[in-house]
Amino acid sequence: MADRLINSIRTLRFLNGEMTQAELGARVGVTRQTVAAIEQGKYSPSLETGVRIAQVFGKPVEEVFRWETER
Repeated sequence: MADRLINSIRTLRFLNGEMTQAELGARVGVTRQTVAAIEQGKYSPSLETGVRIAQVFGKPVEEVFRWETER
């Protein structure tokens, strides 16, 4: 079994006026490429970046990021 961090950033961007990865990155202080890597699960954000992303969407961190256990 392996745990992995999954997120709902893509869905949240779509629900917030189809915000682009670049727009989210600019608001959070990271590059578009970093947002893309986080969305795809290729990169786990720092706690600070994770909190900033959640704040952009007005959501608690646990609604944006969660652990999934692979069996």
